[in-house]
Amino acid sequence: MSDTRKEFMENEIKAFKPEEKIGLVASINPKGLPHLSLITSIQAAGPSTVTLGEFCKGKSKEYIQKRRNIGFLIMTLDRKLWRGKATWTHLRKEGPEFETYNNLPMFRYNAYFGINTVHYLDLMETSGQESLPLGRIVYASLLTRLAKGNLKTAGQKRILKPFAESMFNRLETLKFISWIPDDGFPVIIPVLQCQAADSRRVVFSSRAYGNELKKIPKGTIVAVFAMTMKMEDVLIRGTFNGFSTSRFTEVGCVDIDWVYNSMPPCHGQIYPEIPLTPVIEF
Repeated sequence: MSDTRKEFMENEIKAFKPEEKIGLVASINPKGLPHLSLITSIQAAGPSTVTLGEFCKGKSKEYIQKRRNIGFLIMTLDRKLWRGKATWTHLRKEGPEFETYNNLPMFRYNAYFGINTVHYLDLMETSGQESLPLGRIVYASLLTRLAKGNLKTAGQKRILKPFAESMFNRLETLKFISWIPDDGFPVIIPVLQCQAADSRRVVFSSRAYGNELKKIPKGTIVAVFAMTMKMEDVLIRGTFNGFSTSRFTEVGCVDIDWVYNSMPPCHGQIYPEIPLTPVIEF
């Protein structure tokens, strides 16, 4: 990550305005575990203020009001990205930022929903502009593909559904990992080389973002978010088992114990499966 600072520059505030970008927010759930959400409405309202426009009710908006520290990642269409930390302060259902959001074409001309709430966060730290190291990512992806055959689990019960497993294995799928260091602010690291060894484990070479990935202590609970440019996405959580050598390359692995569908309109836990219960009140 580049050198950090406490304020956004004017050109960065402008770069974050388009709706056509990737915005990720890492929050902390009530159990103290990392949660990753796609929130493309993330913007900078000023040099030291981050805003999130809420148009559907997901878990992240609930979590950030209770445990206020977040990590964020913004990636523009030209593959420039910024990362940082912020603290939630308040929300508003009116005001200049509310009006600005609802005048954006995505929301102004939407017949079904607009921005109903704006969340405000104080910027704690931001990195300078980064570029995705595409050469290293492609190389790391190829090494991951070669190594993952030796890292299958012995478990018989499927965790990832076939669709989610295949999505992890597509080279064009974007993937990001999050964990919570001792300072209490979740960190987001691009891990585009991540692939599924099977339905119970994902693995990734250290050849891209290795210095950051190796800071994650073995045994840490991490979240991994996978998404396509068609806005298909899935969130998993599991235990990071550290790095080991497989087929002459260094590979990290995460054993999955939780899967979440974060795609609207029906957010919800997929694994462990939640039993169906009858509706008795209308």
